This record gives sequence, C-alpha cells and structure tokens, in this order.
Amino acid sequence: MTALQPLRLDVVSVQSQVVYGRVGNNAAVPTLEALGLAVAAVPTVLLSNTPHYPTLHGGAVPLDWFGGYLRDLSARGALHALRALVVGYLGDPAQAAVLAGWARALLAERAGLRIVLDPVLGDHDTGLYAAPGMAQACRTHLLPLASGLTPNGFELAQLTGMPVDNMDGVVAAARTLLTGRTQWVAVTSAAPATWPPDAMHVVLVTATQAQAITHPRIDAAPKGTGDLFCAALTGHWLQGLALPEAATRACDHVVRALQRTRQARSAELLLHTSRIDWQEQLGERL
Repeated sequence: MTALQPLRLDVVSVQSQVVYGRVGNNAAVPTLEALGLAVAAVPTVLLSNTPHYPTLHGGAVPLDWFGGYLRDLSARGALHALRALVVGYLGDPAQAAVLAGWARALLAERAGLRIVLDPVLGDHDTGLYAAPGMAQACRTHLLPLASGLTPNGFELAQLTGMPVDNMDGVVAAARTLLTGRTQWVAVTSAAPATWPPDAMHVVLVTATQAQAITHPRIDAAPKGTGDLFCAALTGHWLQGLALPEAATRACDHVVRALQRTRQARSAELLLHTSRIDWQEQLGERL
C-alpha cells in the first residue's frame, strides 16, 4: 500500500485568532487561500473578539501549547514545500523567542524561506496595545529573521525610536531595519500629516529605493486592515509579482474591503476574498 502523503503547505500564518471578527488569522487565511495558497493557521491568542468591545474572553495561548503547535507541524512532515512564514500579533513576548527558535531551524533547511513580519504593537489613534516588552522581543528575536516587514507608521517609530513625521523620516527609519535577511519594509499609514485630501500613503523602502504608494482614504475604520494588507502583499509576492506591484495590489485589496465594509455599515471588516473577486481585480490591472 502506498504511504499517504502529508498535506502540502505553502504558508504558515502565526497570529491572533478571534471567534468574532476579521483580524489576525481570520483575515489572513481567507486572503491567502483566495490566491490559491495552502495555509496553516497557528494562533497566538484565542479571544472572543478584539478588546475594543465591552466584553472580552480568552487570552494568550499557553507557551507549551504554542511551541507544541509549531513542533507538531514540523513533525507531521507538512513543511517540506513551505514557501513563507507570516508573523502577526503575538500574545506574549516569550512567544517571540519560541517562534524564532523554530524559524531558525526552518531556515537551516531552506535558506530561501520568506518570513514576513507584521510587528503588531499599536497605532496612532490607540497607542500601544501589545503586551509589555513586545517591541524589544520583536527587535531581539524576529527582526533578524525577517525577509520583509509591514509596520504601520506608529510601529515603525516604536521599533526604531526615530521620528517618522514626514516621508524622509519614514524612509530613514525604515532603512535602519534593513539588516541581516531583511530586504524591504512596507510602512502603512505612513506620515499622516503629509497625506493629500482623501488619500493616504504606504511607503515601500529597500536599500536603494523608496516608493510612496498613494491610495484612497475610506471613511471606515474596522480592525484588521493591517493583517489584510500583510497577507495580500505576501500572497502576491509568492505568486511572482515584484514587490512594488504586490504592495500596490495589497493596497487595492484593502481599499475594496473598506469600501464594502462602509457600504454595508458593518462593524467588522468585510473581506474581498472570493476567487471571482480576485479574478476581477487581476483582470482590471492587466
């Protein structure tokens, strides 16, 4: 009898999971799957919903469970074709060290593995909301392993300690993170004071280039847009697009999701992830 083959995974997505809402893995997994990628979702926290609601239940996944999830993925033989690791919200700084140890073992076997880190720490309007010590844990354990980063402007300032009030400041700060394996930084909600009316910027920074991608500013503010952007950028990058085009399409996808969310007056992000939707988007851009 022929031995059964393990599930072939393209992406492991390590981030938050909620029962209600479209943040973390609830946003990333459908987005990546809509691009034809096989995904394993590893939760860092299990919550009823995001903390801005009046009730909240759950918490960080226990560290032994979290490490066990990662080790068991390796033990099942599911990572033989792994192409990318996406890292988002972590529930405890200790998770960063455990994850980094596991990721280093993967990199020893496949040096070309793409690791995309969304260092979820907070935002301009809410301040810090990650666990204490998370910024330092990201700097120490995860930044050295990342191929690319997708911080928002607030998170870029937290990681670098540098002013990011204008575009020159954003580029200068982002370039301090281009060390080791890190090839690029895509800064969302970059330098709000410089935005044109009804628009906003994502700034894609490499060692030699800096490109501002301007996209419409939609009057809707659901949680999860950063998770959606990171997943869409990663998915398009894995499908062979150059980084500037992958980032531009990720912006388009977030805008469409926000337009749908606003039109429906939805309290939660309405994803734009059916294969028909993607085919329409791809067709419009060809």
